[in-house]
Amino acid sequence: MNVSSNTRTTGETTATEATRAEVCIAACGDAWRGSGEVLAHAVGIVPTIGARLARLTHSPDLVLNDGECFFMAEPPPLGRTAADGGVVESWVPFRLIFDVLSSGKRHSMMGASQIDRYGNQNISSIGDWRAPTRQLIGVRGAPGNTANHRTDYWVAEHSTRIFTESVDVVCGVGNDRARRHPTRSLRFHDLGVVVTNLAVLGYDAEGHLEVRSLHPGVSAAEVREATGFEIDTSRAGITRLPDARELELIRTVLDPAGVRDREVRG
Repeated sequence: MNVSSNTRTTGETTATEATRAEVCIAACGDAWRGSGEVLAHAVGIVPTIGARLARLTHSPDLVLNDGECFFMAEPPPLGRTAADGGVVESWVPFRLIFDVLSSGKRHSMMGASQIDRYGNQNISSIGDWRAPTRQLIGVRGAPGNTANHRTDYWVAEHSTRIFTESVDVVCGVGNDRARRHPTRSLRFHDLGVVVTNLAVLGYDAEGHLEVRSLHPGVSAAEVREATGFEIDTSRAGITRLPDARELELIRTVLDPAGVRDREVRG
C-alpha cells in the first residue's frame, strides 16, 4: 500500500509516496528520538530498520550492534554483520548485554503475542500456563527490560488476538503492576509506545493505552475494531510520513532488498 504525501525535497531526492511499512519504520525510529547514548535493542525487521534509521538521522549517539556480538560505527544493511565489513567499535558478547541492561543504558523495542490495556505483555504461551494451547518463545528478557529501562513494543498485525483484555502470562510488566508493586525494584519501569501496522499507541495518565496517531489511510473505527478492549482515539493525530532523505536511506542503504514489505503489507 502506497501512502501519498506532500512532495518534499531533501538534497537531490524528492519523495511523493511512502508504503505502510516505511511509515511504520519512521514511527519506530521516532521512538528512539532523544534517547541519547544507549544501546538500541530491536526485535523484528521494521524496528531494526527504524533503529538504524534513527542513528543515521536524528539520533547519532544511538549505539547499534550487528545482530551478533559487535557494536558498529555505521549500521549495516539487513542481513549483514561485522564479518561483511564495516568499522567495529566494540566486542560485546551476549553475557555482557546483561550488564548493559541492568545499568539502564539500553532501550528496547520488543514484540508482543498478547498485550493488555496497561501494557502487560506476553510472549511465553497461550492458554492456561499449566497446559497451554500454544507454546511460544518463553519469558526471555522481558521482565528485566521492563524493570531496568524504557521498553516499547512493535506489533505487525494489530488485532483482537494480540490486544486482549488480559494476557495469559505476564512477561513484560505493565503499568498497573508496576504502580502497585510494594518495593522500589520497579522504580525505573518505563513503557513508551506501541507501534502497530495501524497506529502509534501511548499511555494516558492512568497508564491505559490510547491512540496517539493513526497511520495515513487508517480510521479510528478500524483501530477500535481491531482492539480487544476499549481504547481512546479522541486525541489521535496522523502519523508522520518519512521525509525524502529517510526514504532514500530506507530504500538504498538499510533495506535495498525490500524485506520490510514482508513484515508489513498494505
